[in-house]
Amino acid sequence: MNRKIGIFGRALAALAFAFGAQAWAQSDVGLVNQLAGDVSYASGSSTSKAQAFMKVREGDRFNVPAGGTLRIVYFNGGRQETFSGPASLTAGAQQSTVQTGAQPQVTTLPSGVPQKISQTPELIQIAKLGRSGGVAVRGANPSERRLTAQQQAEVRQARETYDKMRTTAAQDDITPEIYLYSVLQDHLLYTDMKPVVEEMARRQPGNADVAELVAYVKAKTETR
Repeated sequence: MNRKIGIFGRALAALAFAFGAQAWAQSDVGLVNQLAGDVSYASGSSTSKAQAFMKVREGDRFNVPAGGTLRIVYFNGGRQETFSGPASLTAGAQQSTVQTGAQPQVTTLPSGVPQKISQTPELIQIAKLGRSGGVAVRGANPSERRLTAQQQAEVRQARETYDKMRTTAAQDDITPEIYLYSVLQDHLLYTDMKPVVEEMARRQPGNADVAELVAYVKAKTETR
C-alpha cells in the first residue's frame, strides 16, 4: 500500500500542513528517508515493496535483502537508523527491533528536523499537484511575501541547522536539503528553494520525486 498521502486541492494541502504534526504523532512513528535495493515491508497480513519517503507505523516489519539499504528516522527523539542487508526488523515507537542481521548505524537528527521532514510525502504531492495541470502555478508568486522578524529568525536558524547537517551527511543523502526545503516552503520562499532542489538533483540525479520538486520550483519561479 502506498502511504504517500494524496492531496487533491490546496485546501487539503493547507489542512495537511496545519495538522501534520498531530497526525504523525497519532499514527505514524517515522519515515523512510533512504532506500536502496528490493526492500519489502509488511503491515498486518499485507506485504508490499517499500518506497522512499513512505511513512512508518509502529509494528511495520521490514526485510532488507543482501546489498540493500534501509534508513528510518523516528519522529519522536530524532533517532535515525541505517540498516545494511541482509536484515529484518520491526518498527517500534522510537526505534526498531532487529530480528536478523547486524544492528543499524544510529545517528540523532537535530531538534525540529524530524517534524519538518515528516512533511516530505505532502511536499511531493503538492509538487505533483502543481505539475498535473489542475493548478496554474507558473508566475503565481512574482514577489515573495515579506517575513516577520520571527520568521526571518526561523529561516536563519534552519540554514544554520542545514549547514551542520550537511557537514556530516553522506554525499548522496538529501535529508538536509529536504529539511531546508520544508522550512522554505512553509514561508513560500520559492526563489530560495531553487538552489536547494538543484542540490538535491545533483546528489540524487535519478530520483523521480526530486525531479517533481525541481519542476515545481521552476514553475513557481519562472514568469509567464
